[in-house]
Amino acid sequence: MSTPYKEQRSTLIYVPKTSTISTSVDVKATPDQAWEVVGNFAGFDKFVDGLERIEMTGEGIRAVRKKFFADGHLVLEQLNSYDEQKHIMSWSLLFTNMDINNLWSSMRVEALPDGQARVYWDIAGEPANEDTLQPDFEDFIATFAAAALNNAKGLIEQAA
Repeated sequence: MSTPYKEQRSTLIYVPKTSTISTSVDVKATPDQAWEVVGNFAGFDKFVDGLERIEMTGEGIRAVRKKFFADGHLVLEQLNSYDEQKHIMSWSLLFTNMDINNLWSSMRVEALPDGQARVYWDIAGEPANEDTLQPDFEDFIATFAAAALNNAKGLIEQAA
């Protein structure tokens, strides 16, 4: 007599239980103007260094973006949430050939006085390589996000 099948559901996608690295930049533009740049899930190639192009599959929640970097790295991510009115979106990593095991991220924009805004890029992740220390990984993430947000700031303020 065989043992009855007992289903065991699983997924490789989960929210990392690491610290969230929050990087921000203040811009001389309204939240709506800032969101036009950083709220475009398909448009990160405009401000992320080394990102050559993005290919999208689908639209809205569950859309998948495939990011191609100049150095040959590839990142595949899925949009989890998107709120145009609140200026916030989040996404998760599906696949990469970079040293990232899992990653959750969000982009958000908040209003500041005098019609200005603050843009935040929040990232929680963990390295794939067990030789990479979590603090080193988090330093890399913070540096990467800060450079991208500074690039975005230039685009936002130029358009404002």
